Amino acid sequence: MPKYQFSCDVSPRYLPEQSAPDREIYGFSYTVTVTNTGEVPAQLISRHWIISDAKGHTEEVKGLGVVGQQPLLKPGESFQYTSGSRLRTASGTMHGSYFCVAEDGERFEAAVPLFVLEATDGNGPSGRVLH
Repeated sequence: MPKYQFSCDVSPRYLPEQSAPDREIYGFSYTVTVTNTGEVPAQLISRHWIISDAKGHTEEVKGLGVVGQQPLLKPGESFQYTSGSRLRTASGTMHGSYFCVAEDGERFEAAVPLFVLEATDGNGPSGRVLH
């Protein structure tokens, strides 16, 4: 087991009630579960997202914490939160990373794997995580 490691799982969802396809607005939520899979307690300090739509428009988002929090996770502990994003197209992708600091001062990054944001009619999965 690595000494410093967070794993991240994402579950995206299309939000038709927050979308206006006729105005090129597509709303999505995504629920992220961050788990300390390392050997040392560590704190999530900041986030960095790269959001791309189907037309090639890319937005970069950086900021402290997630949903106003900077969780400190002991080995084996998880933190889950839900946030959202809007695209100008019916599909796109997101990926990113979290900057973390371990209890002993070591700094490391935790990658968030690329996942697909995809508007659906409700008859299928609304998002795919690419591994």
